[in-house]
Formats: sequence, structure tokens, C-alpha cells
Amino acid sequence: MKNFKITFTLLLLVLGLIAFAGCDGTKNEKTTVILDWTPNTNHTGLYVALEKGYFEEEGLDVEIVQPMEGSSTTLVAAGQGDFAVSYQEDVTFALTGKEPLPVKAIATIIQENTSGFASRKSENITTVKDFEGKVYGGWGSPSEEAILKAVMESAGADHEALKNVNIGTDDFFAATEKEIDIVWIFEGWTGIEAELRGVDLDYMPLKDLDERLNYYTPILITNNTLIDEDPEKIEAFLRAAEKGYMYAIDNPEDAAEILLKKAPELDRTLVIESQKFLAGQYMKGVEKWGDMKGSIWKDYSDFLMENGLLERELEVDNAYTNEFLHK
Repeated sequence: MKNFKITFTLLLLVLGLIAFAGCDGTKNEKTTVILDWTPNTNHTGLYVALEKGYFEEEGLDVEIVQPMEGSSTTLVAAGQGDFAVSYQEDVTFALTGKEPLPVKAIATIIQENTSGFASRKSENITTVKDFEGKVYGGWGSPSEEAILKAVMESAGADHEALKNVNIGTDDFFAATEKEIDIVWIFEGWTGIEAELRGVDLDYMPLKDLDERLNYYTPILITNNTLIDEDPEKIEAFLRAAEKGYMYAIDNPEDAAEILLKKAPELDRTLVIESQKFLAGQYMKGVEKWGDMKGSIWKDYSDFLMENGLLERELEVDNAYTNEFLHK
């Protein structure tokens, strides 16, 4: 009888441990985040949240992946991920096509558009008028062409006098060592890299050429199914993400080291300097990280509509929401 009691007690203990392990294993819900591109400082807050355990504290087992085929917006719309890094441009097109995608923006990572047109100083391209007779290297987006046309015509320049070439996988430096004169870059990455390389640039921020081009890029999105079925998961994800980005704002160098740990192929000096730059951009002009304004969404969609790029008018309320932030 004594041996039976001992055996029974041990059995209960083992069963208890198994039950505990099972509960612990199911506590953290599998969650996939799809990046828009390869890891960079736009994504640092997500990697900080992963490294520091912020996602885990919210009961999420997060995996951050790169898109294999198709855009991150398309993939999250198809349920291939719970969340994705995207752009206001991509979401606007996704919602105004013949078959609108079931996606919605839930936070902006950066408050202002930090991209613009850049050229080597030696080309002496200091105004949009100087684009005439030059070669632009881009990625073949319809909106890219429309933006070039709109800003040139607004400046009284002849858009037909600009040659537009698809540069494929070439970066700014490789492209401008060939026939390319002008490239659309992100100041917080290529602009910083140019400084580190000692390459002098002439740079025109997009937001200075037309205020409607000061749109959100990048942003975080999810699909409508998750919004309808599990809003608490979205709130938990954003609580952790906000914590990660706030850490990156307050500790840019340490946050940069966390990104480098996850993406050791990146140049360390570039990542650190880029992170310092973005620390001042994540919440520029706002009191809380991630908040978006309907006027920004409307102004950009109006610009695209005006230039014949949208099949229908964007319903702004269906494009974004702040309801899951700061919960």
C-alpha cells in the first residue's frame, strides 16, 4: 500500500507537470509577421520586441519572415501571416482595385515620408527642372511614374524630357556609376550610407515637392479576418511593437545591436547611424507612436486619383484604424 501511494503521488506529479507544460506551450500563440523587404532599421522595433520578450509577455510566439513571393500586403490578405510591414501606397491600391483585398493599416512605423530624389553632387541636379535631359532609375511602379510627372509639371518642367529606366536590383551607388542620374532613396538608409561613403548628394525630399506626398511609409497592417475574430491579438501585438519602438527611440545604439544580432549581414556602422536618424523620426510631430490621420490617407489617395492611378475613390475609414493602439 505504501509503494502504491508513492507511485500514485508520482503519477499525479508527472501528470501535473505535463498539464503545466501543455498550458505553457499553448499560452504563446503562434504569430507570423511578414516584412516588406530584407531586415533594416525600419523593422528594429519588431526585433527589439522579439529579443526583449515583449511579444512573449503578451502571449505571442512571434516569427518574423521575409516575403518569398508577392507583396507583404497580398500575403497577409491571403492569410499567410497575421501582420505585415507595408506602405500606404500598397494598401491604397489594394483597397481600390477591381477586387479589393481584405486588409487594413493598424499603425504607422514612421510619421513622415523620409524618401526623396537623390543624385550625385557632380550632376548638379538641384531642382526638379534639372530633371530634364537626365536619366531616372526606378523600379517600374505606375505611381512612381505619376509622381515624377506630377512634380515635374508642377515645377514647369517637361516630363517627356526625362528618361525612366528600371534599375532592377542595383542600389543607388551601383546605378549612378552607370547611366543613371537620379534615384528615389530613403534618407535614413541610402542617405546615411552616402555620408559614410563620402559621396556628396543633392537630395529633394518628396514631402517638400508636394505636401500630399508626405504619406505613411512604412506601416503595419493586418487582415480583416483577424480584426473580426481576434481583436485582442492585434492589441497585444501592438502593445509589444510599441514597446519595441519606444526602446529603439530611447536606446538607438543598443537597438541597432539587437537588429545586427538578427541580421549580421548588415553593415554595423550604417545600422547604428541609420538607427540614430530614425530615433527622431518614429514619433516626429505626434505624442504617441503609431497613430495615423485620415487627412494623410485622403490627401495621398486624392493625389493618385487626380493622376488617374486609382480605379475608384478610397474609403478612408476602411483603410486604417487607430483603435488597437495604446490599449
